[in-house]
Amino acid sequence: MKRQGRITLLIMLAISLLMPIGGVTAQSVREDGDSKESKLNLNQDYKVTTEAASKKAQLLVESYNTNSVQYALIDQGKIVISGAVSKDSGKGKDEVSASTLYSIGSTSKVFTAVAVMKLVEEGKVDLDTPVVNYIKDFKMKDSRYKQITPRMLLNHSSGLQGGALGNAFMFEDPDTYAHDQLLAQLAEQNLKSDPGAFSVYCNDGFTLAEILVERVSGLSFTDYIHNIITKPLDMKYTRTPQDKVEPSQAAPLYYPSYPGQLPNETVNLIGSGGIYSTAEDLAKFSQIFTGQVDTVISKKSAEAMQQEEYKRGMWPKEADTAISFGLGWDTVNMFPFSEYGIQALSKGGDTILYHASLVVLPEYNMAAAVLSSGGTSITDQVLANEILLSALQEKGIITELKPEKSHGIPVEKIMPKEVVAYAGIYGMTNGLIKADITEEGELTVSVLNIPNYPPEKFIYTAGGSFVKEDGSAKASFVREQNGRIYLWLREYTALPGLGQTALSQYTAEKLEAHSLPTEVQAAWKKREGKKYFAVNEKYSSVMYLVMMPVQTVVTLPEAPNYLLNRKMIDADKAVSELQIPVINGRDTMDYNFYNQNGLEYLDIGGKLYVREEAVKPIYKGTRSYLTIQENGHARWLSIPDALAGKTMKVQVPANGSFAVYNEHGVCVHFERVSGSNDVDLPRNGVIVFAGDQGAKFQIDLQSYTKNNQRR
Repeated sequence: MKRQGRITLLIMLAISLLMPIGGVTAQSVREDGDSKESKLNLNQDYKVTTEAASKKAQLLVESYNTNSVQYALIDQGKIVISGAVSKDSGKGKDEVSASTLYSIGSTSKVFTAVAVMKLVEEGKVDLDTPVVNYIKDFKMKDSRYKQITPRMLLNHSSGLQGGALGNAFMFEDPDTYAHDQLLAQLAEQNLKSDPGAFSVYCNDGFTLAEILVERVSGLSFTDYIHNIITKPLDMKYTRTPQDKVEPSQAAPLYYPSYPGQLPNETVNLIGSGGIYSTAEDLAKFSQIFTGQVDTVISKKSAEAMQQEEYKRGMWPKEADTAISFGLGWDTVNMFPFSEYGIQALSKGGDTILYHASLVVLPEYNMAAAVLSSGGTSITDQVLANEILLSALQEKGIITELKPEKSHGIPVEKIMPKEVVAYAGIYGMTNGLIKADITEEGELTVSVLNIPNYPPEKFIYTAGGSFVKEDGSAKASFVREQNGRIYLWLREYTALPGLGQTALSQYTAEKLEAHSLPTEVQAAWKKREGKKYFAVNEKYSSVMYLVMMPVQTVVTLPEAPNYLLNRKMIDADKAVSELQIPVINGRDTMDYNFYNQNGLEYLDIGGKLYVREEAVKPIYKGTRSYLTIQENGHARWLSIPDALAGKTMKVQVPANGSFAVYNEHGVCVHFERVSGSNDVDLPRNGVIVFAGDQGAKFQIDLQSYTKNNQRR
């Protein structure tokens, strides 16, 4: 979900990217049928790699919005490099060490896959037997759910809509609500596709796998992974939110728009993204896949997780990429290691505030782990890649690093006239792309819902492909076997001083024009520009800090009768019919509107929002009281001009909190984070009071600022 100045990366799930890499093929170390391991120098001192890792880690915290980073390299079962650096290294305040805990986000998914494989080995689970055999109360509106198997959960091909992430990211709150409500939420949903049709990243599949592990094993997921993974491997720093994690044990957290250190982040979908660990512990975990350890799962099971599961369904043609799903793995054949004939497994993880990457080279019994506060999983991944490539070169396994790759400076060719027909509007998760094609062979790609984002231009070359002027990206249009048309982008991205990575994916799917009855169009027109405010996000939610949790209904004239990528099917419902593998077809939750007690609500996969008419001005008197009603919904209040600049003091109950936003939607005060119960009210701002049912707030308004200067 982060930026790198290219459409592909803008659209990728929350990541950024990284310099030249290279070498000879892995086969260069094989002689007379000897194993690769027999040629390794186990006494390698890694002076060059140690220095390179330290410099690049320092670069992350200096130039890539990273607060701290922790890294480790394991070789033949021995941790040979370990380091940690923060922006305040040497100053004491935010010092991090090898034992500092980081949330590893979606890297947790590999733990979940291992847990399922353990049950498979024990004969308690079959990867290709429907999940309903193990979770009897798993139901959906769509009868195809009965076809979903554990394998489909682990290779992202279940067809589930995406991520029910409401109340999942908290500040120091291990509330299991998000986990506990998943089955109820799935019961109200349809599938986006036939199970097994294609693999597209899906968090809910791994939370469902977490529940499967609990039902079959009879243990909590936390207890189960401790029993089968962390204790046998002596991973003494690996925990979950259900374990006690002291704030002082975790890496310090910060957010750009908010001053001061934040409380620790708790992700309560453990199997999907909630595990805490260290780089050294993840290095120990990697031994399951390098053959150093077979007491957790067998070598056969570990190898099964490394197979090319993404090929079981629709997928772009082979190309350099950082994403090619296995069981639990983001990739089982990652660039740039594929350039050397080396298989690399990788799994990244991004929470709101933490990031992680684990890269494993099974045939060389090596792995690198990088964890960070701030930054992204992709910057972490490329640092891990660079550590491993340096180590391979230092050991003599590769002789030289290859230069950065490119699609080459485009050589213009005459474009067949029929290619112009691919021009049009394309949808992706929460976005619309416009593809303009001239008869002269120029493709312009724009992101319509980000009007300030500069269009990207490609030149027609040959074979139906367009290449960007600098050679960094190639675009093609593909009509798949399902009859749908996709914009296929392949891109190389370099981050100065760090490294290069690649991504190949169907970025967007062409939307078909459709019509609606006049009365349905009128209903949607009444919603245009209206804001809907979140009412069922818990008072400890990280979301209150990172953004004002609000949805705005905005349609674009280029895509009539669509709400961005979602097709309006009646007056109260918009659904995504996208079938895009890899990343950009993820999280396609339906938008459902309904009326209750004179107010309109919006339900998005269990996240509930109320229309702006429910937001009333805060009481102008000196003192007022606000109580959270029986439904437990958060209360939103606007700030009248007469109160702008006044100080609001709030007596906050233990089971509640409040946040204040300025007119731009930026959080200027969140009591759960600051611990302060008074704030100067911004002009044209809004306030949210959230708490459990019955939580009572006393609100005092004073005509002076917090530093007691009278207005």
